[in-house]
Amino acid sequence: MLNKSKKNKVAMAILFSFLFLFPGLVYSESHPTSYYSNNPVAAEVDGEPIYLDDLKHVRIQEALMQLHQMQTRALKEKILEKLAKKHPEFSAKSTPTVSDAEIKKFYDNTPGIKEMGSLQQVRGEIEGYLRNSYRNLFVEQQFQRAVKQGWAKVYLIPPNDFRLVAGIGTAMLWSDENKTARVFVLEYSDFQCPFCKRVQKTLQKVRKKYPHSVQFGYRHFPLPFHEEAKGYAQAVECARDQNKFWQLQSWFYKNLTHAISEAQVLEAAETAGVKDIDEFKSCWKKGKYEKRVEKDIRDGAEMGIQGTPTFVLGSYDHESGTVSGEMFSGAVSEDKFVKAIEKYLALTGTEAKLNP
Repeated sequence: MLNKSKKNKVAMAILFSFLFLFPGLVYSESHPTSYYSNNPVAAEVDGEPIYLDDLKHVRIQEALMQLHQMQTRALKEKILEKLAKKHPEFSAKSTPTVSDAEIKKFYDNTPGIKEMGSLQQVRGEIEGYLRNSYRNLFVEQQFQRAVKQGWAKVYLIPPNDFRLVAGIGTAMLWSDENKTARVFVLEYSDFQCPFCKRVQKTLQKVRKKYPHSVQFGYRHFPLPFHEEAKGYAQAVECARDQNKFWQLQSWFYKNLTHAISEAQVLEAAETAGVKDIDEFKSCWKKGKYEKRVEKDIRDGAEMGIQGTPTFVLGSYDHESGTVSGEMFSGAVSEDKFVKAIEKYLALTGTEAKLNP
């Protein structure tokens, strides 16, 4: 019979033999559930990781945001599908149906829809639209309920913010005297673009709202199929020589509905306050600012701009002459401008406090 000391020695010998044969058990840890990452390692080079965020530019960010929206929708549907097994009220069958009265009400009260045809002709499209709207509302309400009750936990998160850095270049500034602006709105536009024309009134309101904290700049991005747009862009640059850039720019957006003649451009310049018309004409006809306009187009294209109007809105670095932020396309609403501006005003204010 082994005494206690010998028993301990034998036990220790067996234990160390076991650990020697299975060393991984000494260092292994219980691995938690692997949750979703919006910035995974895409590759390694010499042991250094390359993350998804390292590959981003503005178009990739847009694609990732669209993908995230699709994933979010599919995830909500999947959550409700699983919950419906225990909670029948989560079933898609519970979605409200579309009544004839609702279809007629939509037809009678929606601007522009009667131009598409009679009620009978567009009934199918209206019913499909309302059915999808009701379904989306149902899914969102039930999803929020599931989260609130603790029946579902969501780990899917949107892509990380992407900071586009854009050079101001030779952009025409709204106010040369504004030396304290912390946020910059850089516009790329085309004088023959209807959406560029539409957004000018919105920009006027936003400029009045932020006369000191935000700087605004204008660069040219005439689209290839707008044949006269480059000429108009060069014309306002010539007006800039006589400090009448914004006056002629405004005239073009207010009055251009079709291509105008050389004489009409000269008349417009005079109306805008250009004093030396001969100098303006010489500047314009000789293409003095053709390269400047081409440079605007190249810089815009390199950033990923494909249409107009496009805005780069973000933090303004006076020293480097750059805007660091995000890109918006189309006739952006006043509300969207204000939300983005307030976001970057808050961000730059926090940075100023941290780095006095």
